[in-house]
Amino acid sequence: MAVLYSSTRNSSEKLTASQAILKGLADDGGLFVPDHIPALDVSIEELAKMSYQETAYEVMKLMFSDFTEEELKKCINSAYDSKFDTEEIAPLVQADGAYYLELFHGPTIAFKDMALSILPHLLITSARKNNVKNDIVILTATSGDTGKAALAGFADVEGTKIVVFYPKNGVSPIQEKQMVTQKGANTRVVGIKGNFDQAQTGVKQMFNDKAFAAELDKAGFQFSSANSINIGRLVPQMVYYVYAYAKLYANGVIAKDEKINVVVPTGNFGNILAAFYAKNMGLPIAKLICASNENKVLFDFFTTGTYDKNREFILTNSPSMDILISSNLERLIYRIAGNDADKNAALMKSLSQDGKYEITDEMREQLADFYGNYTTEEETGAVIKNLYEKTGYVIDTHTAVAAGVYGKYKEETGDGETKTVIASTASPFKFTRSVMDAIDTKYDAMGDFELVDELSKIGNVAVPQAIEEIRTAPVLHDIVCEVEEMPNVVRDFLGV
Repeated sequence: MAVLYSSTRNSSEKLTASQAILKGLADDGGLFVPDHIPALDVSIEELAKMSYQETAYEVMKLMFSDFTEEELKKCINSAYDSKFDTEEIAPLVQADGAYYLELFHGPTIAFKDMALSILPHLLITSARKNNVKNDIVILTATSGDTGKAALAGFADVEGTKIVVFYPKNGVSPIQEKQMVTQKGANTRVVGIKGNFDQAQTGVKQMFNDKAFAAELDKAGFQFSSANSINIGRLVPQMVYYVYAYAKLYANGVIAKDEKINVVVPTGNFGNILAAFYAKNMGLPIAKLICASNENKVLFDFFTTGTYDKNREFILTNSPSMDILISSNLERLIYRIAGNDADKNAALMKSLSQDGKYEITDEMREQLADFYGNYTTEEETGAVIKNLYEKTGYVIDTHTAVAAGVYGKYKEETGDGETKTVIASTASPFKFTRSVMDAIDTKYDAMGDFELVDELSKIGNVAVPQAIEEIRTAPVLHDIVCEVEEMPNVVRDFLGV
């Protein structure tokens, strides 16, 4: 049975997967959700023998049912190739009683590559399937990693242009250098004088501006999104949880149908939602452990049932999680509201007007699969140091938030027996200063690239190509604007 997609705020309109991928965001500001999640139709024994690419096809064919086998396999094989520095694409590393799923072996050394390597191919295929003649303009806000991964995915892809907005002082030096040195005639990177939530809100407003859309259409352009709100980003993220489970089974770590826990460092809620969707496909996941940093809006939500963004925005050393509006949570809210678009729309209206909403006790009962907690900056640093001293394994700040929360989960619940996969979402080379400072403050006097070489030495790992490339790369993007100037920056870039 074909999977169709509708908006979380209006379930009457049904779209195919390719139509939903093309639109990115629904006209009413809602997010596209599947009308059902099909069960995996291959056995764990079969999955255990599959490559990452083969696993990806088995998951995606169910969710993207209007793509032909040939179209989908072409997208998958174009995405997961030599751009990744390991044949496995997403290796599992055992360290200190947990299994770290390394999602950072792509071209920009962060987990966003797992979905953003395939999204351009899905988008272009979707455009052809739907006879779209306009150029696709990708409009994206980033808290650090999405931006570079989207730029790398879309650079010089025919029929597309991409504009990335990031908070000027809200990303790491390496993250910023990766973005502002991006090549490609169809790319534009813009720093905004504000935080990520303001950048994301600015992008959403442009998506919802009908007059702007008409203006662009006249000039031969139409917007689409590469943020995790695009279903073409979310579905590919389901794949690596299925792959990780199959690998644990293949390696004799777990028995058939044995449940595992999954820990995800969480900002915009897309990555952990993908794990939830994989669970709904039949993957034996026990607990979905949602790890936050000091911007703990999600921890408070899981604890109290109230989502409240009215609080101080804290800049932390895990900047990709410095978020107070977790956009993808709306998909989960829609689901626990009984797929009731009206009920969900009312809650989102409350979030927009008052900055908060409260779910019912009945809805809260459906969140039993989730556990939320957070770590402080101090705790995050201690996790990096302790794991390194104990095992020699070096993790980045976001992964450390997840590992720290996993420690709290075990302490609180006494569940130390369930095999656990921790989503390792970025290479430590992306956040060298924070990582090296955590290991020893003596490194603080070193320059950014000296730290890179020192990390390579102490962690006994090669410097990733993505870092080598930006050592001497010239800055190609130096625009900084006010939040309200964002639409004019886009007009200028497109020559509209």
